[in-house]
Amino acid sequence: MPITYKLLFAGPVGAGKTTAIQSLSDIEVVTTEASISDGARSIKPTTTVAMDYGLMKLASGDQVRLYGTPGQKRFDFMWDILAENALGLVLMLRADAPDPARDLREYVEAFRPLIDKTGLVVGITHAEKAGAQVRQDISREMLRIGLPPTAMDIDARDRAQMTALIKTLIHNISPEG
Repeated sequence: MPITYKLLFAGPVGAGKTTAIQSLSDIEVVTTEASISDGARSIKPTTTVAMDYGLMKLASGDQVRLYGTPGQKRFDFMWDILAENALGLVLMLRADAPDPARDLREYVEAFRPLIDKTGLVVGITHAEKAGAQVRQDISREMLRIGLPPTAMDIDARDRAQMTALIKTLIHNISPEG
């Protein structure tokens, strides 16, 4: 009988959560996009207001349900709902954000109960605009707050890169990993 897993994607507006789910999903992604009505409009015109949902079908017949959280804090009531029964957290961060390490700390604090029970991997998007230093800073900050430094520069549009990120998360949370 096939097994169904659940992964949660979180991060600030414009970090690539919806795009990552779209690149991984084997079905058309369900999104709840609406026009941005606050200062984040300069990043992109729409944002997720409830969730994104996709489904990744594995060769074994197992499936991975992919849930994306809203990035804006005003929709954070959805975070706990979506985190329930998740196998782990994929945190997406923008390398070119004003303070990616602060974003890391804020999301780790919000999702710490899930992270402590399961695992975390960080995907850093837009790295070409900021350089490798951001990944090194994020990795150091992860160590400082007691987490394994599992951060990778990725292109959320690239299925192979996103699959490598997911495999890293699963490896880190598996008993033999």
